[in-house]
Amino acid sequence: MKKFKFLALSAMTSTVMAFTAACGGGQDAGKDEGAADQKQLQGNVAMDGSSTVFPIMEAIAEEYMIEQPNVQVSVGVSGTGGGFEKFTKGETDFSNASRPIKDEEKKAAQDNGIEFEEFKVAFDGISIVVNKENDWVDHLTVEELKKMWTSGAVSGNDKVKWSDIREGWPDEEIKFFSPGHDSGTFDYFNEVILEEKPLNKTAQLSEDDNVLVQGVAGDKNAIGFFGFAYYLENKDKLKVVPIDAGNGPVEPTHETIQSGKYTPLSRPLFTYVNVKSLKEKAQVYDFAKFILENGAEFAEEVGYVALPEEQYQEQLKKLEGLK
Repeated sequence: MKKFKFLALSAMTSTVMAFTAACGGGQDAGKDEGAADQKQLQGNVAMDGSSTVFPIMEAIAEEYMIEQPNVQVSVGVSGTGGGFEKFTKGETDFSNASRPIKDEEKKAAQDNGIEFEEFKVAFDGISIVVNKENDWVDHLTVEELKKMWTSGAVSGNDKVKWSDIREGWPDEEIKFFSPGHDSGTFDYFNEVILEEKPLNKTAQLSEDDNVLVQGVAGDKNAIGFFGFAYYLENKDKLKVVPIDAGNGPVEPTHETIQSGKYTPLSRPLFTYVNVKSLKEKAQVYDFAKFILENGAEFAEEVGYVALPEEQYQEQLKKLEGLK
């Protein structure tokens, strides 16, 4: 982030120099100054939704408000589902999501006259993590993940021991830490791992990924999952688990997430924008453009994986068509 703030300060310095030149530069310089002033916007931008997308949008919003100090961008963390609940009522301009919008959420938006557009901002790999002192788990298969996390999958019992999952592992109960049901991360895990079956009832749930990090870091027998950036931020406290989907264990990295090799837990991250806000609020359109122009850099900076550059360019063209 220091790099961006340095650029912003440089831009401010350039603006001061331009102003000084304008004071002694006659009418043409005065026109240039007036044009620069027109680019300064004001107003509010309301954004809410996914805790996974939050680190990217928080960084983007901070930098944007340096460039546009009269625009206030608020970034809430209600979870993907909670964010869509507000968005489909017209309470926010943007809704961040770690899964695509559901049919019932689309209908809620339609019923309330909310037209929206979807934009991808980055890739993520849901990271399965265990305690740093766990020296027995070297990898997990998709089937083992499903068995341990699905309610009643082990002899109808939700108190699952490591030895129930693989022979030779400790005869100790597993402590589960999961995102809450409003989380898009949970929804995605529910779809590709649980296959819509109930989650283990002993799991401790939280919409705050930092609470999950603390839970896993504090118990040798714990396991949890959340977005890749939260693992990278806390990798000194946690151990990431390679996942075997049938072609050998694969650890989440920038390369395996972008290529899709880290399957089935690689996924895109989204933001949804209210089309009426785009058309009627100059600051909303400008912020959406700023996201797409700078999303790759910010995504990588906070620990996620950028889209190919052509995808950002294609989406900028789509945004231009919504004006």
